[in-house]
Amino acid sequence: MGGLRLDQALARLFHQYSRSRLQDWLRAGHIKVDGRAAAARTPVNGGEEISLTPPRLPEGGAPRAQKMPLKIAHEDAALIVIDKPAGLVVHPGAGQPDRTLLNALLAHAPALAGVPRAGIVHRLDKDTSGLLVVAKTVAAQADLVKQLAERSMRRIYIALVQGDPPASGRIDAPVGRDAKARTRMAVTHRGKPALTTYRVLERFGRAALVECRLETGRTHQIRVHFQHIRHPLIGDTVYRRGTRHGLSFPRQALHAAELTLRHPSSGEQMTWRSPLPRDFKRLVDELRACEI
Repeated sequence: MGGLRLDQALARLFHQYSRSRLQDWLRAGHIKVDGRAAAARTPVNGGEEISLTPPRLPEGGAPRAQKMPLKIAHEDAALIVIDKPAGLVVHPGAGQPDRTLLNALLAHAPALAGVPRAGIVHRLDKDTSGLLVVAKTVAAQADLVKQLAERSMRRIYIALVQGDPPASGRIDAPVGRDAKARTRMAVTHRGKPALTTYRVLERFGRAALVECRLETGRTHQIRVHFQHIRHPLIGDTVYRRGTRHGLSFPRQALHAAELTLRHPSSGEQMTWRSPLPRDFKRLVDELRACEI
């Protein structure tokens, strides 16, 4: 990190925040170098202690803690690995102001109120099940976000897709907002680079069970990429173009099955795995029985 200005170093360390927000926090004194306020152009040579204490939301604007059941795959002083059920929204929004994973995390570990977004590092769609990591400190969050940016965090998903795709593939297609429907994503030249690799695990005639590896983490990436190659996910009512006779399932058949990362405190590489949830497994069993 030597030879950088402080603002450049902050953009790398706290990738989850916009540069303008970091600049505002720097001017307001929420960011310190070796315990002191510093200017954006301050040179950073490496070895400095950079601390960030984001301002709290105004009273009434902060999400509230709500006791909800959480399936925890692992927890220690630096992080929590959650095995999220389908149907649970990760972060409050206009359509879901509470009863989200974030609200449940605040009840489970109240200290997360002092970590941006209650420590949430990456998201899963509401109807996608499986593993995601939550940081318990600002330093751990910065480290995990850096791993995401550097693509050293490995995320493996299991999906059921329509049709009979090739045995393996590499879908390298930029993903961005759909110009015709802003709530959707699409493969577009205006999008950000996105890469998904996959291999077929099992075939059922009109459907296939595939293992997907995210090399990047764009919104709805797997769903958009498989629609792009004309093999949309079973149950996906948003991204289903190219399907003549869709198989019935009440959600997109997508599960975050494996997560590997470097522990932000110990540096140890750690892996967690999550079995298919009951509804997903039941559908696979039905497909095997029918041999469709």
